[in-house]
Amino acid sequence: MNDVGPPVVAITTGEPAGIGPDICLQALAQARSQFPALRFVLLGDRGMLTVRARKLGIPLRLTEYQPERSTQSSGKDSVEVLHVPLTQPCEPGKLNPANARSVLALLDRAIQGAQQGAFAALVTAPVHKAVINEAGIAFSGHTEYLAAACGMKQVVMMLAGGGMRVALATTHLPLRAVPDAVNQPQLLTTLRIIDHDFRARFGIAQPRILVAGLNPHAGEGGYLGREEIDIIRPAIEQAQAEGIEASGPFPADTLFQEKYLQAADCVLAMYHDQGLPVLKHASFGQGVNITLGLPIVRVSVDHGTALDLAGSGKADHGSLLAAVRTVAEILTHV
Repeated sequence: MNDVGPPVVAITTGEPAGIGPDICLQALAQARSQFPALRFVLLGDRGMLTVRARKLGIPLRLTEYQPERSTQSSGKDSVEVLHVPLTQPCEPGKLNPANARSVLALLDRAIQGAQQGAFAALVTAPVHKAVINEAGIAFSGHTEYLAAACGMKQVVMMLAGGGMRVALATTHLPLRAVPDAVNQPQLLTTLRIIDHDFRARFGIAQPRILVAGLNPHAGEGGYLGREEIDIIRPAIEQAQAEGIEASGPFPADTLFQEKYLQAADCVLAMYHDQGLPVLKHASFGQGVNITLGLPIVRVSVDHGTALDLAGSGKADHGSLLAAVRTVAEILTHV
């Protein structure tokens, strides 16, 4: 982490044809005054951002990021930009596979800065997985990309919002692949990561984790599947033996009730669409995506690129602002 001056938070602008540039500019117009203890640098194509700010009527002056400075650029309407050029000019709402490598270059530069201690944390705007894959680059998501870049065998994707924190045992997999991906060592490692990061990054002395079952009714005693008996419960018991306050497995269809959630710090769902629909229903547009288990701090938005809203001024930047707020909270503990 940078020890001179305020912590530097790097914000990647994501897919240039989507709302990433819009919400970054909108959020930074507010974030500088709301979080005066942080210094922000926006990673993206400066020319594209200048045009987008003008199109949206956002009165920001985009200045060159100078890492040797110990303070934020002067002027309340000034935002520092680390220029990462696009391969081709971008039009809002129109994807171009030629820019896929530029999108990943944003992430690479941000990760490098965080690993070297120049950036205290990363906030990432949404990328478009399909267009990156269309460019011939295998890409399943930010979470997996960050894990590989940081050399981590396993990380945990967690969303927070609406008074809930929901972590995932598996991330971006086809539903038919989920049962094979859920195994006892992987679940135990997931519980260890959640427990460690909640202590280290959220200041929770004894995290309480509720674990969902995989099958309907948590397997109904084995009649609807044995994963709960053979895999999930043994992983929980091993975690408990290590001092981790995990419990379950619970039927996912009744787990997300206030009477259960109020006694927990996190719910561990077995797959993406088991836990996230509930959380996003409660908090969409204000939730955040946090990657646990990384050696760096990374928080993102809870939504996609919304190509139809790009450049329109109608995109809601609430989730990105919430991501910045979450980073500010985490940095008080690390």
